[in-house]
Amino acid sequence: MNAPHTGAAGAPLRLGTRRSQLAMAQSRGVAEQVTRLTGRPVELVEITTYGDVSRESLASIGGTGVFVSALRDALLRDEIDFAVHSLKDLPTGQPAELTLAAVPRRADPRDALVARDGLAFEQLVVAGSARGGGPARVGTGSPRRMAQLNAWARALGCEIDAVPIRGNVDTRLGYVRSGELDGVVLAVAGLTRIGRQGEITEALPPDLILPAPGQGALAVECAATRADLAAQLAALDDPPTRAAVTAERTLLAALEAGCSAPVGALADHPEGEPNGEQDVTEMRLRGVVGTTDGTTLVQLSTTGSAPASADEATVRAERLGRELAEEMLAKGAAGLMGERTK
Repeated sequence: MNAPHTGAAGAPLRLGTRRSQLAMAQSRGVAEQVTRLTGRPVELVEITTYGDVSRESLASIGGTGVFVSALRDALLRDEIDFAVHSLKDLPTGQPAELTLAAVPRRADPRDALVARDGLAFEQLVVAGSARGGGPARVGTGSPRRMAQLNAWARALGCEIDAVPIRGNVDTRLGYVRSGELDGVVLAVAGLTRIGRQGEITEALPPDLILPAPGQGALAVECAATRADLAAQLAALDDPPTRAAVTAERTLLAALEAGCSAPVGALADHPEGEPNGEQDVTEMRLRGVVGTTDGTTLVQLSTTGSAPASADEATVRAERLGRELAEEMLAKGAAGLMGERTK
């Protein structure tokens, strides 16, 4: 059992994390930053979530929010001081009892293909399955990825067999090594964080495959009553990343879509990333909703100003997300998501 929080300046901070290799790698990185910025040691507290033990599809067990509920419960019971999540796993509604203290600078948000024989997606689609012909078998547990991959294949005049899969990174990559699948799609950021980026055969272009809202970003969360800790953790916050993921998650919320719905979104800066010498002045938000077979996609984009003030940036990002959602709903997006869940 963990010792209760004492509030002592030199006491180790307890960071709650899922037990997976990727979650541990992400949490260690945040722990190192916290120690460097605050001088306080950080100890990892491993917590198993329902999403880690269930082998059912994410849609059937309530979406990716199942990966965060146990961590949030531990925060509210004061068993941990703060938690680190993959931001794409967070439900769009923020509980009043918790605060999103920091959104560190985002890693590469793109999806990655890991395919047999080092093939890129178009090569794989044309080559087909290595197991006696037929469409290439591509594994993913994401309806969003299925919708866009199928649409891309159809645009090439081909088909793929999109195979639903679950499991950790090693399990998924193992399907390709064993020849059971011709390729799998995972996040570039996740593979990079565990040192497996060398296995990527193609980073999929966002013009064709939009990532999940918040993909590549992390969320650092603590109890709302811990204003002192939230202020310390805020040193990790990256305002451009927070504004971008706010726009993406507002779009998702305004579509009334759950985390496992076939919705992709990416907010970025058309004139390039901020480099410390010149502030960005625009934010572009792209969104897509589609049927998982790829036959129908609603894909739109919009652009708005990106003010320097963090508060104003959040307001503008939320407005951008709502406006794009309204346009997508007017184009029929609601009918492509199946049952709409909040």
